[in-house]
Amino acid sequence: MSLSDEFASRNVIGWAIAAIAAVVVVSSSVAVVPETKQVLVVRFGKPEKIYNAYKPNEDFGQTGAGVLFKIPFVDQIRWIDKRVLDFDMERQSVLSTDQLRLEVDAFARYRIVDPLQMAITAGTERRVSEALRPILGSSLRNELGKRPFAALLSPERGQVMDNIQARLNRVARQYGAEIVDVRIKRADLPDGTPLESAFNRMRTAREQEARSILAEGRKQAQIITAEADAQAAGTYAESFNKDPDFYDFYRAMQSYRITFGTDGTEASGTSNLILSPNNEYLREFRGRR
Repeated sequence: MSLSDEFASRNVIGWAIAAIAAVVVVSSSVAVVPETKQVLVVRFGKPEKIYNAYKPNEDFGQTGAGVLFKIPFVDQIRWIDKRVLDFDMERQSVLSTDQLRLEVDAFARYRIVDPLQMAITAGTERRVSEALRPILGSSLRNELGKRPFAALLSPERGQVMDNIQARLNRVARQYGAEIVDVRIKRADLPDGTPLESAFNRMRTAREQEARSILAEGRKQAQIITAEADAQAAGTYAESFNKDPDFYDFYRAMQSYRITFGTDGTEASGTSNLILSPNNEYLREFRGRR
């Protein structure tokens, strides 16, 4: 190989090395921040700046996402999720005020709103979840321990969840997080005798309530019937006082209906009754003269 060829080969290698170095420097100087991530830039071990930080009511596409320039080999990037995260609580046994032991499953949803605080206190989102999980369990036991089992089946359950969320949120702020929601997935009685006993108590309570409602209904029916009878008697009395002859006629018609079996209480034609036409009992048949 001639000297010129050797020199050209070395130039090619040098240019290749320079190009590779340039690519490494450029790639170390530029980063693309997606909409779903927050970026904490650390320089010489100290936080320098936050890019694409979470802001309430922020429109998608109007955030700080995009190209990020940094000092190569000096600035370090820590990626922090901007989306809503969640963690499940391990099943807890809770004793309600009516001495029922409940098996409760719950979960919480949260978001990192202060990346710097999160990086200092926890380091990663996973550690935030690990720190908040036992707090959720203790808050849930404390709140449900103040209420009967029936509270979980009523609108009061919403207030219970709000109280647990507020308690958990006070701790979450220490980790730069905000609790978005807390929900109970299941709250069941243990299988076996406790469950059957609870069902029996609930069944007995509902039967007693049904009997009470039925007794109250009968009482009201009797009151209404008595008031109606009294009103009818008053109407009859007022009418009879205005026309005593009409009262005699009305009573005679009632007596005839019962005696002659025309009211359906006795079969017509099964009895014979012989009376004189001038009998006082039949005077209404003769008419008024």
